[in-house]
Amino acid sequence: MAAPRLETLLGPGDPEPVQCFNPLGTAPFILTGDHAGAAIPDRLGWLGLGKDELSRHIALDIGVAELGRAISRRLDAVFLSQAYSRLVVDCNRDPWSHEAIPQTSDGTPVPGNQSLSSRERTLRIGEIHEPYHARLAEEVARRWRPGKRVVLVALHSFTPVLGGIERPWDVGILHAGGNESFSRRLLGAFAREPGLRVGDNQPYLMDRTDYSVPRHAFGRTLDYAEIEIRQDHVADKAGQRHWAELLCMALEEAWRQ
Repeated sequence: MAAPRLETLLGPGDPEPVQCFNPLGTAPFILTGDHAGAAIPDRLGWLGLGKDELSRHIALDIGVAELGRAISRRLDAVFLSQAYSRLVVDCNRDPWSHEAIPQTSDGTPVPGNQSLSSRERTLRIGEIHEPYHARLAEEVARRWRPGKRVVLVALHSFTPVLGGIERPWDVGILHAGGNESFSRRLLGAFAREPGLRVGDNQPYLMDRTDYSVPRHAFGRTLDYAEIEIRQDHVADKAGQRHWAELLCMALEEAWRQ
């Protein structure tokens, strides 16, 4: 017997797709966490995966939710984060690309993402991806206008090893297009920290696979920075406190320049 057709994806027990922390924050930074959440809609079960897989980097950016809230409190900045796992739908990918709902992630097959119908894809995009970006667009429109400096700060974390390849950086700043001036100043601020291994477009190069920053920053020439932090640096509370302090100092220094 065929599975029943889903009319909606999110049910009454599921969280809202956008988590907004400190919405009245007065700082010039809009913090985002495209991959901060790990929720799975009840109607999708666990996507056929176990708890161990759903706590790995394939499902979320480890430490980013806590880091974003800590920075938000310290700087009095708004923080918008995605509640759902990127295995449900990746909000930093074009919604209709094959990477938006991965069938395999870092060598791990995702059973619940195999052979999806167009209806199933549309529900995930319409109920999670689109509301997240609509809320982010609303926040940018509310805070930014030509001649006013506002910075979109996308927070991410990365695994130290991917595909068997070591990634030695502590933090990376991604930039490639639009107004790169703040990203470059932030690179300089981090470079002045003794012993810190800073990646310039490492461990990722911002390219056409990125969606959030290009969509919300490039067309407006909005200041931005996409920040990647080694996940084992922010996996516990002590690391999150340390990196929140370090990031706040670097963001404020880059802002003052």
